[in-house]
Amino acid sequence: MEDAREHIRLEMESRSDNEEFARVVAAVFMSRLDPTIEETDDVKTAVSEAVTNAVIHGYKEGEGTVWMELTADRKDRCLTVRITDQGVGIQDIEKAMEPMYTTDRSGERSGMGFSFMEAFMDQVEVKSEPGRGTAVTMKKYIGR
Repeated sequence: MEDAREHIRLEMESRSDNEEFARVVAAVFMSRLDPTIEETDDVKTAVSEAVTNAVIHGYKEGEGTVWMELTADRKDRCLTVRITDQGVGIQDIEKAMEPMYTTDRSGERSGMGFSFMEAFMDQVEVKSEPGRGTAVTMKKYIGR
């Protein structure tokens, strides 16, 4: 088998309209693993939530950069997605990952972003440092 792992890194402005772009890039990139439509939709939803969190909560809808790294491992049939920002960070990751918890005071956010990521992906890991940013790493095993 040729090189079993492929990797790309995308850098984008922290604009909410880049969330759709990130979804499409993830879907096209993961196509090399021959996923089902359902698996593709799961990843697109999780990517959407992670990028939206970076834009809305990480940068408070201000200027910044969001990075998306994708690794496709053909041998393990696994897609790894890492969304990173250098925003405000998360004070209490455990609390932030609770369903319905949100720091949004406008009432527009449901607090279900991390819950959706965990529901649609096989593994979700969040690392954050207040004032330095957040990294969300998610894995999806294809064909299981």
